[in-house]
Amino acid sequence: MNIYISGLSYGINDADLNDLFAEYGEITSAKVIKDRETGRSRGFAFVEMTNDAEGQKAIDELNGVEFDGKVIAVSVARERTERPSFGGGRDRGNGGGGYRRY
Repeated sequence: MNIYISGLSYGINDADLNDLFAEYGEITSAKVIKDRETGRSRGFAFVEMTNDAEGQKAIDELNGVEFDGKVIAVSVARERTERPSFGGGRDRGNGGGGYRRY
């Protein structure tokens, strides 16, 4: 089961998440998502657990609790959807700016 955690303190790291969720069962991965440019936490993470029942128990018991001074939201992670790209794939005519010289 893939679990999404939001509202995390910026000081939380992968090991902290692993420790928090290990109480509920076996974890295959725990990953805090970081900003590409700064390397700082973006305040959310994903945890993968091998057993769905254990994962659901973790969600039920951890959603809305305070962790490192912040109230976290814990839920089943949704499949990632394709985000629209900016600048490709659509025919915009003559360069796209809305103004066309004749």
